[in-house]
Amino acid sequence: MTNLPDPLTSVHRYISNASEDVREMLAVIGVDSIDRLFETIPDEVKLTALLDIPGPWSEIESRRWFRDLAAKNKSAVDHVSFLGGGAYLHYQPACIDQLLLRGEFLTSYTPYQPEVSQGTLQTIFEYQTHQCLLTGLDVANASLYDGSTGLCEAVLLAERVVHNRKKVVIARSVHPQYTETVRTYVQNLGYEIVEVGWTADGRVDTAALREACTNDVFAVAVQSPNFLGVIEDYDAIREIADAAGAVKIAVITEATSLGILTPPGAHGFDIAVGEGQAWGIPTQFGGPYVGFMVVKEALKRHMPGRLVGETVDVDGRRAYVLTLATREQHIRRGKATSNICTNEALIALGANMYLSLMGKEGLREVGEQCLQKTAYLRKKLSGVGSVSLPFDGPVYNEIVVRTPFPATQILADLEHEKILGGIPLGPFYEGHENDFLVAVTELHTRENLDHFVAALTAATSRERR
Repeated sequence: MTNLPDPLTSVHRYISNASEDVREMLAVIGVDSIDRLFETIPDEVKLTALLDIPGPWSEIESRRWFRDLAAKNKSAVDHVSFLGGGAYLHYQPACIDQLLLRGEFLTSYTPYQPEVSQGTLQTIFEYQTHQCLLTGLDVANASLYDGSTGLCEAVLLAERVVHNRKKVVIARSVHPQYTETVRTYVQNLGYEIVEVGWTADGRVDTAALREACTNDVFAVAVQSPNFLGVIEDYDAIREIADAAGAVKIAVITEATSLGILTPPGAHGFDIAVGEGQAWGIPTQFGGPYVGFMVVKEALKRHMPGRLVGETVDVDGRRAYVLTLATREQHIRRGKATSNICTNEALIALGANMYLSLMGKEGLREVGEQCLQKTAYLRKKLSGVGSVSLPFDGPVYNEIVVRTPFPATQILADLEHEKILGGIPLGPFYEGHENDFLVAVTELHTRENLDHFVAALTAATSRERR
């Protein structure tokens, strides 16, 4: 960052701290340079020069430049997408977007004053209720930023409950970006993260898990369906974690799976966290999304963020309020249980609308369609000689596909056929450069699936020649 203006001598446009103010603050925290505050950021992603922004231009010229820039974007509207890995293409009822544009929803803020926020509080309460019903656990809070930070909060909560332990075990089949977020979040807290691999069926290696769960482990986190698409054996994992006295954390990145699979609460898990994007939220260029957290009754006072409760007003009418959280949760970081200072309330409202519209039968139908269509594709691919399915464990709507060739090469061939064929696993797991993750949802037709198989067969045949 040495090529940037010196913060002690340059003029600050947005932060009005004078040079002496900066020196004084650095002295208080015992740091000799602002650069020291950014040591944990890799050098290759640090800005080392001023941005090369053209101009100055008039507003008309600026708009013209941005239009030309936007025209260079590739459009995948006419492609069939099999992308998944934590962000899924599900049907979004048209009324959700229209309702979210209503002023009282679009402009709502944190409901500190319940007397003027009953509508917002009621929608959050309903959202929490849906989470409890779907996960089989007792208490849910208002939405978290996303699934990855939700896992971070679950780990921190577990450490607050199980004292004097500093080790957390995370299955290697948990979304790698979730695990990396936890690693970044706790790197200065003295926690040790132990990863446990999987067996031939794609499920967590229970023998390795049992060995890793020593008496200094405070939490065990597994994902189901996991990042390989395989459904885990919650009961076997629960027994191992219980023997170690560790908090059991279930991670869910494909939220529609809760419409058909037995929930983690029914298997004795303590915490369920995950990403609710699949509940009617479009894959909108990476976010915003909506994380969720649900816990057993005994853990409710350790939860981060907001929690809405139901009560009655002075006239005996039903009313909703923020509860079990002090003001420090929101404004005083040093005294807060968590540093979550806002929530994805608008996105949570969209998810709440989706769940209300779909109901039990609709959610089960989505789950059944995902399950059946994935089974159909799995069977079709098993008959392609140049393709193998490395994991034979039970799946919901994602499978790992392997060919004799680099996944990036095969996926590029599929893109020529207007198919976004999946996510290459090489960047996440060493030795899996020929594997890619394929996701199927209720939006895929039989023709889509047959076309995918035909295109993949042709691509592997071309590469073989």
